[in-house]
Amino acid sequence: MKLTTRGRYAVTAMLDVAMHSTHGPVSLAEVAERQHLSLSYLEQLFARLRRHGLVRSSRGPGGGYRLSRDPSEVTIADVIMAVDEPVDVTRCGGLVNCNQDSRCLTHDLWVELSRQMQDFLSSRSLTDVLQRHLEARGVVPAMPVWQGQSQPPRRTITIAAAPRQAAGNGEA
Repeated sequence: MKLTTRGRYAVTAMLDVAMHSTHGPVSLAEVAERQHLSLSYLEQLFARLRRHGLVRSSRGPGGGYRLSRDPSEVTIADVIMAVDEPVDVTRCGGLVNCNQDSRCLTHDLWVELSRQMQDFLSSRSLTDVLQRHLEARGVVPAMPVWQGQSQPPRRTITIAAAPRQAAGNGEA
């Protein structure tokens, strides 16, 4: 799999938006500053993410981006595919012309690896990645997963869920 800067930036930025949109839309300038990413590149990525229905934007003072769905419903594969990142480790791009216009000896191996990677990325949501990130830092997210545990969390953080919206709202 050739996961390029585009896919990495998109996943990182979507995680940042999921984590910081509890109090309203998140500006890309804030994401760029927190994650040390290029603002102009983020603008290009978020145009693609918006076209694929993963984020919603709002204009004006206090405007920015929010996830269009709950972060538990957005997979890492959704984000990567929205920014046109193929999950393919074959040299031929799956065209079976890897060895002078014929199938190479290892073609099926690389096809299977590509499928495994696609399955893995499809099985991980933004919430899954954020939970793991926060747990590794000793922060327990304020999410249902930890309800009923015998020990209270040391510190909690809320992962923002996309607000429910009535059908037909023409928000840009």
